[in-house]
Amino acid sequence: MKSILKLLFGSLVLGVGITSCEKDENKIYYEGATAPVLTASTTADMVLNKDNKDDEAVKFTWTNPDYRFTTGVSSQDVTYTLQFDTAGANFTSPNIQERAIAKELGVTLTVKDVNSFLSKMELSAGTAYNMDIRVKASLINSALPLYSNVIKIRITPYLDFAVEPPGTAGNNYSDGTLWVVGDAFAGGWNNPLLAPYDVSQKFTRIDVLHYELTVPFNATGGYKLVQTMGVWGTQYHALDGTAALSGDFEKRDADPQFPSPGAGSYKIEVNFQTGKYKLTKL
Repeated sequence: MKSILKLLFGSLVLGVGITSCEKDENKIYYEGATAPVLTASTTADMVLNKDNKDDEAVKFTWTNPDYRFTTGVSSQDVTYTLQFDTAGANFTSPNIQERAIAKELGVTLTVKDVNSFLSKMELSAGTAYNMDIRVKASLINSALPLYSNVIKIRITPYLDFAVEPPGTAGNNYSDGTLWVVGDAFAGGWNNPLLAPYDVSQKFTRIDVLHYELTVPFNATGGYKLVQTMGVWGTQYHALDGTAALSGDFEKRDADPQFPSPGAGSYKIEVNFQTGKYKLTKL
């Protein structure tokens, strides 16, 4: 009986071993790939001009990384991401700009496209910046991403914004003014604001795209941003009426209001370059 049991156990172990080998042989393993090689139609200095915003600025092309597995070259679609960052930041800037490009081995950017990258990075108009550009290649659920070589281009952006700032376009918006109006503040919904709120609820213009105001809030209520006293038609309102401390806004005579964050003194920062606002309790 013992001999029979030993024989059966040995057969079982052998069977498991054979099955395991068969399973290992059926596994697909990643064997490697080649980092994409990035080229540009031009690397000359660019001074971007809004009058030419729809013209081609630069065309980027890159090679296929040819992801390889034990079954051969992958037939899956590769996703590419074009990355823009300031030189020396090593693509770690909080404002790094990216554009996903599925399958294609190239992309053509207009003057407006390139300028939009720099504007969203909050880089100043009229100033030249050394930019680093590369492509990241990745395969869904397989292997680590691969990065191309870095192309360097010196680019000077023009004034651009996500939301049109206060002021006159012909004067480059340098004459802009901004107030808060609403029952979230002592001045209420009076428009124009009565004294002294016409002064205490007026923003300081940091530059044409950035405004700041420190003001005491009521515990409840809402507010709008008004660029001309007595005029509602050119107001700014929040896109999310529940986002008290930060969010997006637009220029339109519409709801929802910006909501009060609660009683206390706050600094309001309004960024027309990105179309975002932020409140900080003091």
